[in-house]
Amino acid sequence: MMQDNTDPKDEPIQDETALDEEAERELAGVPEHLRNQDEDDDESSDEADDLSEALARLKGDLDTARQEVLYARAETQNVRRRMEKDIADTRAYAATGFARDILSVSDNLVRAIDSIPEDLRSDDKFKGLVAGIEATQRELDRVFSQHGVTRVAAMGLPLDPNVHQAMMEIPSDDAEPGTVIQEMQAGYLIKDRLLRPAMVGVAKKPD
Repeated sequence: MMQDNTDPKDEPIQDETALDEEAERELAGVPEHLRNQDEDDDESSDEADDLSEALARLKGDLDTARQEVLYARAETQNVRRRMEKDIADTRAYAATGFARDILSVSDNLVRAIDSIPEDLRSDDKFKGLVAGIEATQRELDRVFSQHGVTRVAAMGLPLDPNVHQAMMEIPSDDAEPGTVIQEMQAGYLIKDRLLRPAMVGVAKKPD
């Protein structure tokens, strides 16, 4: 038997052009949509990614817009409540300035009534005058009450810096230290606001 001494290096190399032609012939039998499937898959994947990103941006914008609407609605409600409170306060305390000014008139009436001696009260010549002054004071108190102006309680109560102004300390064995035992000038409130503090004297332990 004769040995084949042919060197593989000596085998003819197939022409690259022939290989390309053979590949084209093989592809010619493959449908177009199958040949382009990989490219279509890549394009579809890119489009899906772009769509997902667009949806995510839209969702974020929607959430932001919804939050801004909620904030705006809450702020509108707060503004409305503040306006309603301001209107209510304006109505409730509209007479504050006038009431504060008229307190001096009330003080003078009280001083006038307190200064009338008992003999004049029983004198027929002055009974009408005294009755008129007292009636004026009662009418003024009624008008004060009608507008929410009330007198500050003081006598016998512990000193309250919110409504009392201590003018002096008075030695006393009968009252606890810090108790109001003298009222020099009445204090007044309008609704829940202080018009004028009561000027008072408070008890202290005797020296």
